[in-house]
Amino acid sequence: MFKFLHFLLFLFLFMSRNFLIFALTSPQDISALKAFKASIKPRSIPSWSCLASWDFTTDPCASPRRTHFTCGITCSSDPTRVTQLTLDPVGYSGQLTPLVSQLSNLTVLDLSDNNFFGPIPSFISFLFNLQTLTLHSNSFSGSLPNFITNLKSLEVLDLSRNSLSGYLPKGMNSMSSLRRLDLSYNKLTGSLPKLPPNLLELALKSNSLSGSLSKWSFDGLTQLAVVELSENSLTGAIEPWFFALPALQQVDLANNSLTRIEISKPANGYSDLVAIDLGFNKIEGHAPVNFSAYPQLSSLSLRYNRLRGKIPLEYSKKKSLRRLFLDGNFLIGKPPLGFFAGEVHITGSLGNNCLQGCPGSSPLCTPSQKPSSICKQAYGGRRRA
Repeated sequence: MFKFLHFLLFLFLFMSRNFLIFALTSPQDISALKAFKASIKPRSIPSWSCLASWDFTTDPCASPRRTHFTCGITCSSDPTRVTQLTLDPVGYSGQLTPLVSQLSNLTVLDLSDNNFFGPIPSFISFLFNLQTLTLHSNSFSGSLPNFITNLKSLEVLDLSRNSLSGYLPKGMNSMSSLRRLDLSYNKLTGSLPKLPPNLLELALKSNSLSGSLSKWSFDGLTQLAVVELSENSLTGAIEPWFFALPALQQVDLANNSLTRIEISKPANGYSDLVAIDLGFNKIEGHAPVNFSAYPQLSSLSLRYNRLRGKIPLEYSKKKSLRRLFLDGNFLIGKPPLGFFAGEVHITGSLGNNCLQGCPGSSPLCTPSQKPSSICKQAYGGRRRA
């Protein structure tokens, strides 16, 4: 019996020793995690949260994690290094400690939907392996620092819904790995710089960006599919090169001060463009007939601009079109009968224009048309048919 117990003790010590050898987190990563937790205000750490389970009497990367380090980190396959720091969205509050830079194998840093504050810290630029940086919905302030362009492996940068201000860094086009950029709902100003060449998604909604859409900024963006620049102060014309971007699918430029649209038919009749929102600008001229040449276009909004003339007949013949908003302009004449023939069901609005004979029974004709006096004034004293 004594020999058997001795054997069990030896086996336990052997397994424990080897377990620690193969599951020992790098000391620099442990010190970084300790400093990170210490920088968080204790009152903002709920008892059931990820950070509450970080008990450093156990090894952070050891498995299984039944009671300690149950979430918040992911380790390498060794496992010796922390590769992901992804917090739960519970309202953690604090400023990031510089010791986070010791997590040199980090590929994902996600602190979204919390209450972190202060400037974007410079030590983040030392996380050379970082592929995803997601800090959205916090209280970070100050400028978007130039050193962010040092992160050459970064594929996703989401700093939306903070209080960042100032200009966009000029060297952003050097971030050749960046695929998704979201800086929406901040206080950024100035014009667009030359953008990263391999972007798939660009989102800068609800800032204070100004200037015109420059071909130079978008030059070479052959993979750009989504452009979200609504609720800014962009001015000038949308020129033909913009809609000719070869991978473009969704465009939202609503709520700016754009004044003109110049659009050509797509090259070889092919385009992936599905949705366009140019509502609530200052666009003048006629509704562009060439939008009807985009084969997959299903949603078009030109509402609340300064468009005149008749609604292009081609819009009513476009079978892919499912949503059309032309309300709030100064369009005249009778709307194409194809909208009401029942062959294609289109939702949206033609209301608040100067149209004649828009069937009151059709939802498309609500709200009602402008008063005749306003239409006459817009057309120099007489309402045109």
